[in-house]
Amino acid sequence: MDGPDYAETGQGSWPSAFAVSDLAVASIGAACAEAGALADRRAPVVIDRRLASLWFGFTVQPQGWELPPVWDALAGIYRAADGFVRLHTNAPHHKAAALRALDVDADRARVEAVVAGMPAEAVEAAVVAQDGCAARLMSLEDWRAHPQGRAVASEPLIAWQRHDGRGTLWRPGPAERPLRGLKVLDLTRVLAGPVCTRTLAGFGADVLRIDPPGWGEALVETEVTPGKRLATLDLKTEDGRRQLLDLLSEADVFVHGYRKDALDALGLGESVRRAANPRLIDVALNAYGWTGPWAGRRGFDSLVQMSSGIAHRGMEWAGADTPMPLPVQALDFATGYLMAAAVMRAVRLGRPMSARLSLARTAALLASVPADNDGADLAPVGAADLAEPVEPTDWGPARRVRWPSDQAMHWDRPARRLHADPPRWS
Repeated sequence: MDGPDYAETGQGSWPSAFAVSDLAVASIGAACAEAGALADRRAPVVIDRRLASLWFGFTVQPQGWELPPVWDALAGIYRAADGFVRLHTNAPHHKAAALRALDVDADRARVEAVVAGMPAEAVEAAVVAQDGCAARLMSLEDWRAHPQGRAVASEPLIAWQRHDGRGTLWRPGPAERPLRGLKVLDLTRVLAGPVCTRTLAGFGADVLRIDPPGWGEALVETEVTPGKRLATLDLKTEDGRRQLLDLLSEADVFVHGYRKDALDALGLGESVRRAANPRLIDVALNAYGWTGPWAGRRGFDSLVQMSSGIAHRGMEWAGADTPMPLPVQALDFATGYLMAAAVMRAVRLGRPMSARLSLARTAALLASVPADNDGADLAPVGAADLAEPVEPTDWGPARRVRWPSDQAMHWDRPARRLHADPPRWS
């Protein structure tokens, strides 16, 4: 995405077959440069390479307590009869779907035994058919030849669409809070979308996140809830949809990460949203791209890494005998920061616009650039990496890794549990 410039300082790289730290600098740099342009900044923003790399991981450092586990006990990579497959079971309904597909109880050893007797593609197909989340291991070459890989390769990194009508009446805030007063309605889940809206909140936006009743995200809540209002609506009910459209009518920006056509199925398709708010900037995320046979498939960063050849290339690079994912969920984080940059670009242009991004297209970008590490692997997070203020999160006091840019960033609220606020603007 062409745009305002940034400069890089510091060193350190995530060890990987791919240019993960370069992607961290570039994507965070794009978001910070757009914020700087809104603040009428003349000099390029400066991005610290080490800190940008760390912001591609989990930044919360608990003070006297422990983070909850990242993964469900059944989630992970399994050896199949002819290869490998990954199951994503963090959400209860996705876990139930995988167990239905495999006709097995929630016992990892029994799941391993069932998967070991099936071809990897059969496991993937069975789980997906039950509305679950799975991905078999494919090589870079396999993916490039696959119909979905070809479809994604033909898509732009950010697909823009301009709409008729006047843009938002919002005007940029002061240099230290350039998005102050910008109303962002957030319908995103783990992890890229919430990274986008966390970034917007850090630059001053009024972010209202909406989740369905009972939804939780374990570890991720400590990472992605700072600065946001955290409300609940059941969009499967008429009242929930009505309330959402009321909120949307007042919003400047709508960020969502539902699968392609999922909002249409709820009666909240683009034409309905546009009728509720013709001025809207609408930025959306999909896992496997917006065209091709898998455009409606459920997916997460870890699964796209398996499908797109990234985990296979990592296995070759490491000389390992099992798939080797990236050291961090780089597809999520990079796409999230690019989504934030897209929001700010659209706001700066002052027109009603839509932007579409996907994890699979970000994977294609990463796979196209060989690793060019600077020889300095990242050392573990140390005291010098942490910001001074103690954040009073709902889980306990914490410190957070320092933001990697000299473009001002802070959050008005600490990390909190979901469902903490009523569904309304301030």
